[in-house]
Amino acid sequence: MITKNQLPHIEEVLQHRGNMRLIDHLIEFNNESIVAEYSPRSDAWYTDDQGNMPAWIGIELMAQSVAAHVGMLKRVAEMPQKNGALVGTRRYSSAVSSFAAGLALQIQVTVVYQDASGLGAYDCSITCDSCPLATATLKVFEPDDFQTFSQESLS
Repeated sequence: MITKNQLPHIEEVLQHRGNMRLIDHLIEFNNESIVAEYSPRSDAWYTDDQGNMPAWIGIELMAQSVAAHVGMLKRVAEMPQKNGALVGTRRYSSAVSSFAAGLALQIQVTVVYQDASGLGAYDCSITCDSCPLATATLKVFEPDDFQTFSQESLS
């Protein structure tokens, strides 16, 4: 397991930039899982009337954590990063309607399934101070040619 002090800056493994990056840093990594952290901002584009992050954005927190895990796997294997896609989710469940601004959310994703074609599934959870807030299973796909995949998906 690689821990926080040994992990690269998040921008080195996650391609999201600016206000679309919803991961602050990585906490732990191994070949099967990653733990990332994010603190919602009260002035961000996604805030509700109370300045909090709606819980449904938790799916994106999970998806970006999956992308960070894949990015770390590529980094360890000294392979170039590729774009991937969130295909769907099963049973996204949240115990809260929003994530309060300023809370340190820990997002853990664990590989359930991966195959050579680029299909994968991850069990995901969001916690704060070890208190469970949200869970889901995400289905992802990392095609060999993302541009062709995205163009064919739109037609």
